[in-house]
Amino acid sequence: MKRCITGVLTLALLGGGVGRALAAEELVDLEPEWKEAELVLPAPPRESSLRPFSIGTPSPNVFLIDVDTLTVGTDGVVRYVMVVRTPGGAENVTFEGIRCGTTERRIYAAAGKGGEWSMMKRSEWTRIVDNTYNRPRAALALDYFCDGPAPPRTRQHVLDRLRGQREYADPLKRGV
Repeated sequence: MKRCITGVLTLALLGGGVGRALAAEELVDLEPEWKEAELVLPAPPRESSLRPFSIGTPSPNVFLIDVDTLTVGTDGVVRYVMVVRTPGGAENVTFEGIRCGTTERRIYAAAGKGGEWSMMKRSEWTRIVDNTYNRPRAALALDYFCDGPAPPRTRQHVLDRLRGQREYADPLKRGV
């Protein structure tokens, strides 16, 4: 028993998701029959469809979502194109997905200067750990996409959240 508790505590300390400890149910796959939907690469992002989002911590970079590519799949995966711009003018464009139920992310492809997609050599589902590299993904999962372990109800629900329209179960946060 002591060894089991120590193992769970070790897992929790080593990064059990978005800045939190692992729950017991996260130690097993809750959806063993889950299958990812067929992947369709989106069109390259257009400047007019890019919307900035806050990652909740100071950063010199600008983080944007291409709202035209945002989808909530039948498989529960929220897919989107993210653009990261640095103060020096560099730009990183990736096509990604987030699974709310497992707190995982996947980078499918990256776009070059001309907008052509290149599939990632290693594209696998990876737990979102709230660190500097994953902070944009953690912010998207926690603040914009997911309702706890559930995916957003609709694409429009995510768009409303990106525009700052929030629902709060706690009346103190609503100002009621």
